[in-house]
Amino acid sequence: MNISIINRSDNQLPAYATPLSAGMDVRAYLPERSIVINPGERCLVPTGLYMALPEGMECQVRPRSGLALKHGVTVLNAPGTIDADYRGEVGVILVNLGSEPFVVNSGDRIAQLVFAACLSVQLESVDELPSSERGEGGFGHSGIK
Repeated sequence: MNISIINRSDNQLPAYATPLSAGMDVRAYLPERSIVINPGERCLVPTGLYMALPEGMECQVRPRSGLALKHGVTVLNAPGTIDADYRGEVGVILVNLGSEPFVVNSGDRIAQLVFAACLSVQLESVDELPSSERGEGGFGHSGIK
């Protein structure tokens, strides 16, 4: 499937790191200066990318596992969603949950994009839900082992 994209950065287009990768690495576009994200801080990192997704599709913005493990840097609203009708610049909200300042330079791989089908539904108000084996069992109801 082809997705229409405008790249106003000097970075390459997002790409899969390996043939079986689920997400495409996306890069920061910071032509004037780097960004320092101090511990506990968040910021919106521009990418210079604009896209038009087809109806029934979303693009999820997800963290990169290496940044999360090595630096405590993740996507704050993970997964972020790019809607099919959005035409603005793709931005990534990064947060530093680590203990050291983290520097983002232009061209750094900061997140990954995962494209997925997205259903539109109509909600129907009812007085009762059908029963299920789980019932109202919530968080941790099945235990650890």
